[in-house]
Amino acid sequence: MLTGGGDARIRLDSATGLNRYFSAPYPRDVLAYSSSTISDISADAFDHLLACLPRLEELSYADALNSFRSRLAHALNIPQGRAQIVFAPSGTDLEYVALACVLGRSSGGVHNILLGADETGSGCIHSAHGRYFAKETATGSKCDPAETVPGCRPVSLVDVKVRCDRGDARTSEQITADIRREINSALRRGAHPLVHCVHGSKTGLVLPAMSDIDALLADYGDTFTLVVDACQARITTPAIEKYLDRGAIILMTGSKFIGAPPFNGWAIVPAHISGKAHCLPDGFATIFRSAEWPDCWPGRNALPSTSNLSLALRLEAAIFELERFQQIEMQKLTAMIDAFERALEEHVIAPLAIRRVLPSAGGSKVECPIEMRTLLTLDMTQLPSLSTIEDAQAIHRSLAFDGIRLGQPVKCVRKADGWGGTLRIGLSMPQLIRWAGLPLTECKAQLAHDMSRIANAISQQVALIQR
Repeated sequence: MLTGGGDARIRLDSATGLNRYFSAPYPRDVLAYSSSTISDISADAFDHLLACLPRLEELSYADALNSFRSRLAHALNIPQGRAQIVFAPSGTDLEYVALACVLGRSSGGVHNILLGADETGSGCIHSAHGRYFAKETATGSKCDPAETVPGCRPVSLVDVKVRCDRGDARTSEQITADIRREINSALRRGAHPLVHCVHGSKTGLVLPAMSDIDALLADYGDTFTLVVDACQARITTPAIEKYLDRGAIILMTGSKFIGAPPFNGWAIVPAHISGKAHCLPDGFATIFRSAEWPDCWPGRNALPSTSNLSLALRLEAAIFELERFQQIEMQKLTAMIDAFERALEEHVIAPLAIRRVLPSAGGSKVECPIEMRTLLTLDMTQLPSLSTIEDAQAIHRSLAFDGIRLGQPVKCVRKADGWGGTLRIGLSMPQLIRWAGLPLTECKAQLAHDMSRIANAISQQVALIQR
């Protein structure tokens, strides 16, 4: 049931019992620090789903999702009436929601200003352009990748890079200057700019800075719409409030940091934006079901009235984890994240003689938000057999089948002959929830054990390849 109601990415390989990201929709005895890519469901969440399955089967799909809307708003401290919540089967599908908010706003269409597609998701290039991104959708509709979704024209797209050609993070000022140029270009030709910012990229970047977002709003007002890619879900409720204060649409998923099984997500749409939305494009009937959109959304009733119990189960798991996580006291949370960083430094980075890829353009002098400290990207290029991105991908796969799953390699370290090898190590909400019930000394001991095991496994893989 947890592998239905999605696209091909969710299906399990018959030989391995895993999806293409080496995860499964059931609790597994693996050492997983892979929340930057995907998570397995925790044993607690799995038991919770078994207990609540009869209730979800009795509820209508619409009633279940309306209940989720209320619980999410409460968990994320969103006041009643301030925003609407739209559900989607994946983070990639959420880009359609952002488009739906502004389609028809201007005679020249939409100019979608994407930010760091390499650090958000490859499929988003298509969905943010109003195109299908796979051969099938979560409704079971067959489609051609890169074909325009009916009703989603005209949409132009530009991808503003978050890293320079060397792989270093670009500054907020540089990125904002590019965004300004694109806004000006869109307005000149009568298109509505849809401006992305990112709160937690694949390597933990947060761009542009809030001060630069405020400057854009001061200069352009409501002539553009802001959308925040927070699909990693490494975002605090105060940060969500700040973005909503600025009228931003916020995209989140439950299968990464939150730790639910893939794929599921939601868009938080400020009430003033949803209130001005035009009728949903005809092609959305191939992607969404009516209950996934709020009752008041124009064109919602033209969508299929069928249900997706599989998505409802995945959302239930995500909200279950989020509600538990929000009960952790900030002092304990900070202490556990401090312990995570120290364990990584002492038991992985120092013994392997590798370095961190810093999640900012300003180096160590820039204060990193606490939510971004739950993910570290490692530059592995100094290790034999891990110097290239292809080397890292091979070892990442070998580790996964050896019981250790890390975040997928990302292209963020440039070498003279191409991209260097990286690996990512990230915490998840279920891990932090589990450790929150332990004395801090036990949490530190567990982290030291886990990081030592990861370092030893990497060393063994390198030695094996060299032989």
